[in-house]
Amino acid sequence: MYLVGFMAAGKTTLARALAKRLDWQAVDIDELIESREHESVAGIFARHGEAYFRAVERIVLFDQLAPRHLVVATGGGTFADPQNRAAINRDGLSVWLDVPIDRLVSRIPADGRRPLAADRASLERLYHQRQSFYEQAHLRLDAGRAGVDALVEQLMDWLAR
Repeated sequence: MYLVGFMAAGKTTLARALAKRLDWQAVDIDELIESREHESVAGIFARHGEAYFRAVERIVLFDQLAPRHLVVATGGGTFADPQNRAAINRDGLSVWLDVPIDRLVSRIPADGRRPLAADRASLERLYHQRQSFYEQAHLRLDAGRAGVDALVEQLMDWLAR
């Protein structure tokens, strides 16, 4: 299962809670990239640029395709890439955590860890650009108001069908 959505949508938090409930493993693409590269996402963007980051992101994502019983928290831009999106949708269930932009902005720390959130106008443009990609997920969850426990229950109900 792949959780997709904009930065700060809660993908990592939900992945961990859902994986615990399913007795599966949770992985976070950004954390795997940082471990592989021995550098923070912000550091990778600063030193190597977004194109390099996206290339590493694809490698790390494709490493997650074979194992089963994983809940994968993708990066905010992972699903925007057509090859990544196709691989995710072929491999398993993609779940879009849809959160309104105002709620996301309140969750994003202004500490530079989110390189694409440098200014509000750019962030909003990026948010609106990515909506059409996220809409291609198999399932959409309104994650703007629901808590983690409620989202886990919604997914458990959906999986039981």
